[in-house]
Amino acid sequence: MNPKLPYVLLVGAAVIIFILSCMLLSREGRWPSCDSQPSLVEKTGSLSQSLVFADLSPEEMSQVVRYLQGHLGVPLVEASRARPSDNCIASVDLQVPAKAEALRFLDGAGARPPREALAVLYFGQQPEPNITEYVVGPLPVPAYHRDVTVPKYGGKVPYHRRPTLAVEYKQIEGFLKSQVFPSAPAFMQQVMEYDGANLAMVTAAPRGFQSGDRVTWFVLFQNVSGFFVHPVGLEVLVDHSSLDISQWAVSRVFYNGQYYRDMAQLESAYVQGGISVEKVRKAPWDGDFSSMRPRAPRAALFPVQFEPQGPRYRVRKNQVLFQGWSFAFGMSVSTGLRLFDIRHKGERVAYEISVQEALSVYGSNCPGGMSTRYMDGSFGLGRYASPLVPGVDCPYLATFVDTHALSDSLRPKRRKASLCIFEHNLGSPLRRHYSNLQSLYYGGLLNSALVVRSIATVGNYDYVWDFIFYQNGAIEAKVQATGYPSSSFLHGDGLRYGNRLWEHTLGTINTQFFNYKVDLDVGGVKNSLVAHDMAFEMTRAPWSPEQQIERPRLTKKVLDTEDEAAFRLQSKMPRYIYFAANSKNKWGHQRGYRIQITSYAGDHIPEASSMERAISWARYQLAVTRRKEEEPTSTSIYNQNDPWTPTVAFADFINNETITNEDLVAWITAGFLHIPHSEDIPNTVTVGNSVGFLLRPYNYYDLDPSIYSQDGVFFTSEQDFTACEINPLACLPKTASCLPNFPPFTYDGFRNM
Repeated sequence: MNPKLPYVLLVGAAVIIFILSCMLLSREGRWPSCDSQPSLVEKTGSLSQSLVFADLSPEEMSQVVRYLQGHLGVPLVEASRARPSDNCIASVDLQVPAKAEALRFLDGAGARPPREALAVLYFGQQPEPNITEYVVGPLPVPAYHRDVTVPKYGGKVPYHRRPTLAVEYKQIEGFLKSQVFPSAPAFMQQVMEYDGANLAMVTAAPRGFQSGDRVTWFVLFQNVSGFFVHPVGLEVLVDHSSLDISQWAVSRVFYNGQYYRDMAQLESAYVQGGISVEKVRKAPWDGDFSSMRPRAPRAALFPVQFEPQGPRYRVRKNQVLFQGWSFAFGMSVSTGLRLFDIRHKGERVAYEISVQEALSVYGSNCPGGMSTRYMDGSFGLGRYASPLVPGVDCPYLATFVDTHALSDSLRPKRRKASLCIFEHNLGSPLRRHYSNLQSLYYGGLLNSALVVRSIATVGNYDYVWDFIFYQNGAIEAKVQATGYPSSSFLHGDGLRYGNRLWEHTLGTINTQFFNYKVDLDVGGVKNSLVAHDMAFEMTRAPWSPEQQIERPRLTKKVLDTEDEAAFRLQSKMPRYIYFAANSKNKWGHQRGYRIQITSYAGDHIPEASSMERAISWARYQLAVTRRKEEEPTSTSIYNQNDPWTPTVAFADFINNETITNEDLVAWITAGFLHIPHSEDIPNTVTVGNSVGFLLRPYNYYDLDPSIYSQDGVFFTSEQDFTACEINPLACLPKTASCLPNFPPFTYDGFRNM
């Protein structure tokens, strides 16, 4: 026999085994796919109960529209085509039931509240034009409507307070193009290089200086990607107060530091060589420096989070269940993300946590910038909830939820993937200890929390709204700001109001304030507000009386009235302030939930300002008031266009009523000062621009509830910590060695614009 034959056979066998292995791997993949295990989510809370707070379905919205069209006795024009002199439906949203009625149902002591809608209508075609709000019900088949405007606001709402419809901006743009710009042909062609489409406009607000005004500065920018940082130096003040569009007029024009009566006067001055021209270099369509196109080639893929055994939370319509938490979620057209009936371990800790308002106050030496105080709820924090991009806006495998809105239209619109829910491993311990004294052991718990997120894009800013639920019973509300900085044309003493961002771009200083409503029900509806803090006391050392010791001690105070519980923005506030229940824990302490605010707010607008009362909620970092059904929100969508006679003035909520053993609401304001800088180009990052608050159990439990988490890790020096039954981390090579099923990337953000 050939002595080489055995070696040849061995090599051949090895080749065959290798080929078969490759075929097997090519069929089945290197790792098995991750299989979802039977859900471990606790079955707490009733889905049918959570539906009390569910957003209106598209069918319900359409039913409300049909009912109003058939029962009001007046013609209703499609809002997207309405003139100011028409009647139209501005929005339809859920009418949240009264709390007492909802609680009776939720706690099994009463009937289900009727399902109702709140419709906002503009009546321009009436002898006395006005805004009217109707409650329409019961859904899904409406049979009644009632006018709630006067009971809600104490009188009729004047028409000039109406939030500006998208169609009105289009009408103003048409007015500028057809009547205003043609009156300065040489200036527009030679300086602006205007071709009918290369300029974009941004509105300032509020619109004037006194009630009844509807006079708005419009700032012109190059119409390129990221146009917010491409000012051209031209701003136009339009008086659009008349309901007759033909009566609209230009009140003032501003160019490069100078004011003119109108465009004709600007044209005359230009032709005669009487103005200082600062011609802006024409930017390419992608915006050049403002383009968000990556400047680097692709490299190694970024880390991706996945759930090897499937999600550990459950989303059932508008209800979420996770690790002992349950709550209902929804999206208001004006205020955005809101939660109801928040429970931990089956016990309600809050009835409502909701966004109320986002306010930005700008400074500039240009008229549009210096007069801007945006109240974004008027534009619609929910209306402008943007479609979320998997893998960037939220983890790729998050649960994405569509929401629906009826605003500026007679037809509901679906906002695809405008809300996401996911469990997030924060990559750090929630708690841990390594013991190397006496006994030797390690104990810890990874910090994995549930996040509910929406992102509202209102003009230049993008606000990332999060509600986060931790395993120790804490809730965090957080908002991160990104998007483009607002800018003015750089001229004169512009650097007093910001930093230069590009050749002609002044990034304008602004304050950002965010207001929340927190209706805590700690151990029941009736709570008191208690403050704990510290003070140093001097004492003699008992074992050495000649020596002095400075020791911190606990201070305690019950805050009895609303005035005591209203903490001004920059004032010192007790570091531990909490809603206290009428029950006690095992150790004899009142059970409570503490409010802990994270804020870097700039200064509030001076109270002497004629418009300050409209945003008076921003006076306070925290104000606790008695809950009243007639005080559902801290502001109104009508305050933006008439802040001088505010429809809702939060300052009136605080009238020194007693708040001991009452149903209480905390109104929380967090914010930051933004001085745009060169690193805000191309746009602002979220890092460092994040504020919010925590709600933390304070003697609410007898011990940390996270000790009962199934994620805990504990092993001693005497145990085999490489064994799966001792240490769950040792199981990961087996339980997490799988390939997640990534669905194909989809995005619907550019449809139905």
